[in-house]
Amino acid sequence: MLETIQITADYLASQSNIKPVIGIILGTGLGGLVQEINIEKSIPYEDIPNFPVSTVEGHSGRLIFGTINNVPILAMQGRFHYYEGYNMQEVTFPVRVMKQMGINTLFVSNASGGLNPDYVVGDIMVINDHINMFGDNPLIGKNNNKLGPRFPDMSEPYSKAYVKEALKIGKENGIDLKEGVYVGTTGPTFETPAEYKMFRVLGADAVGMSTVPEVIVARHMEMKCFGISIITDSGVPGQIVEVSHEEVQEVAAAAEPKMTKVIKELVSRV
Repeated sequence: MLETIQITADYLASQSNIKPVIGIILGTGLGGLVQEINIEKSIPYEDIPNFPVSTVEGHSGRLIFGTINNVPILAMQGRFHYYEGYNMQEVTFPVRVMKQMGINTLFVSNASGGLNPDYVVGDIMVINDHINMFGDNPLIGKNNNKLGPRFPDMSEPYSKAYVKEALKIGKENGIDLKEGVYVGTTGPTFETPAEYKMFRVLGADAVGMSTVPEVIVARHMEMKCFGISIITDSGVPGQIVEVSHEEVQEVAAAAEPKMTKVIKELVSRV
């Protein structure tokens, strides 16, 4: 695996003079942050050696070298999901490549279903912890000690300092940010009412189909992580209605400018 990672990292390094220090993964309907990037190079995933390809609507499938507020970044406009048929190692491969390129900070965003009754559709939640309900883990199998330890610590999956700073940015800009726990599931089905209830009992505030694998791998390599969710539908009893992927994209797009503001400011402060 390490050889494959190195081949991809070397190829990407040859495509741009920018040396990114922050990696950003943009979730469903959340590609608008790209408008804030001073783009130096944009590469379709299919042109990158060993890279998977996005198959989900709302994921553009481009890797972008550029700067935000003069900070060099590498952004994934579209991610890979377990439910697409990729295995956990393929889903998280881009994070391995980012680390190999010298990136030590990872920002992840996603669209999620709200479980906390204090949340409403369109709210933005800063992730302070997660629950892995994928029934799988990207670190299963023989460990490569050059990538990280056999038993990585997960006592702080999301940087407490970044969470604190993001909440501060929200207050400074009049953005009402929530803070809570994200539970990751395989999908691709949206949750049943009973599943929503179970996840809430377990302590989750929002549920989605991504993010957890990427953060596990990032922490395995001692990358600092920041995660943010847009609540695009409600799993609160009495508020559950039929939902479609298109509706999720619409809500995400409407709330995105606020999320973009937070990420843009945070990039300058980490």
